[in-house]
Amino acid sequence: MAFLVLLPTALYATGRHPVSTKSPQVNSEVWSRDVAPILFHHCVECHRPGQPAPFPLLSFDDAHRRAAQIAAVARSHFMPPWKPIAGFGDFAGARRLTPHEIAVIQSWASSGAHAGDLTRAPAAPVFPSTWQLGEPDAIAQLAEPVDVPADGPDQYRCITLPLVLDRDRYVRAFEFSSAGSAGIHHGLFFVDGRRSRGPDTNWECFGTPGFIPTAGLGGWTPGMGAVSMPPETAVHIPKGARLVMQLHLHPDGKPEKVDPQIALYFADHPPTRVLMDVGLGSNQIDIPAGQKSYQVRDSFTLPVPVQVVGIIPHAHYVCKDMKAWAILPGGRKRWLLWIADWDFNWQSQFRYRTPFMLPAGTRLEMLFTYDNSAENVRNPNHPPQRVQYGPGSTDEMAGIHLQVIPKDEADMHELGMAQWGKFMRSRGGEFYHPEQ
Repeated sequence: MAFLVLLPTALYATGRHPVSTKSPQVNSEVWSRDVAPILFHHCVECHRPGQPAPFPLLSFDDAHRRAAQIAAVARSHFMPPWKPIAGFGDFAGARRLTPHEIAVIQSWASSGAHAGDLTRAPAAPVFPSTWQLGEPDAIAQLAEPVDVPADGPDQYRCITLPLVLDRDRYVRAFEFSSAGSAGIHHGLFFVDGRRSRGPDTNWECFGTPGFIPTAGLGGWTPGMGAVSMPPETAVHIPKGARLVMQLHLHPDGKPEKVDPQIALYFADHPPTRVLMDVGLGSNQIDIPAGQKSYQVRDSFTLPVPVQVVGIIPHAHYVCKDMKAWAILPGGRKRWLLWIADWDFNWQSQFRYRTPFMLPAGTRLEMLFTYDNSAENVRNPNHPPQRVQYGPGSTDEMAGIHLQVIPKDEADMHELGMAQWGKFMRSRGGEFYHPEQ
């Protein structure tokens, strides 16, 4: 729950808000009894040392000096960062504050942000390590950081991460971490199990990494935490394979040294199910300057029954609204996702609370809406400029990736061929670019 400074300069220049010195009224909210449990449950996973949030919230003093700011971002739903609209997909791990929790924070801040009896406050959570999932089984990292200049064009680099395995391994979870991550637009991680391969350790690579990966480990986008694979699925990394990380580097106005690490968590046995990606997207994006409601669509009909476990949306800065749904063979509509206030800085992979089946013949559909007007506070161009599809951060994209498990493993080939056929028919038109 990373609280960003959005309040007037006079408020955060001192880092404090006006606090009453009066004793709290009877039954009024206090930190020790009412607010600490909320912050400890929703916020301190990120608001603690070593995590991406700009300040900790582990103590009364931490929260007291920012009480007005905490109340403001909670009231506006800016924090915790959770974009899916409730009722349009039931996701695990939703970071929404309840109306009651928001009211408690508002009352506490407005009535003086009192401590209460600190001797009766709950203990702050203790985390086993700086990694969200605890100590990893292995860490892949660079020998030295990568320099990102202060300005210039976006860069696409493929970088080999040294990895020494004593036997074949199966990755059940991973977490990406990097000093200098402000210069990273996204990262994709590939397994290279080729017996014969070149000596390159750092090369230019837009789109594909320049080889056919043995497997894909996944990816990272701003705002994303640790990623756990669905039960009984895992990514196979053979002994002797290497990890190749493709980074999209975006100069942000000051020099950066990007120093990525990938923490790996291994399963005890090989997977019994296979996770596949079904992609929707469009590269037919050409948004005039000032256009407030520009839309792109895509669809795909499932040739085989699948179990749906998760969904990954992607766009850049001027996207405002993204919807995805399924039309079942009988005509019933099932919502997959709706984000009405997309924010490039808070992307994530969303897992459904309960995986569900979609039968063969189900039509998957998506609709993305973009606001390229001056009223869009996230528009990177002032005044607005024409925005087209492209790889740069100030270009645009549109992608929905549905994570599915074929009902029958024998259907993997048919599903894969149907997706490939979609790509071939599009000839670079309606299929999402392999960069994502």
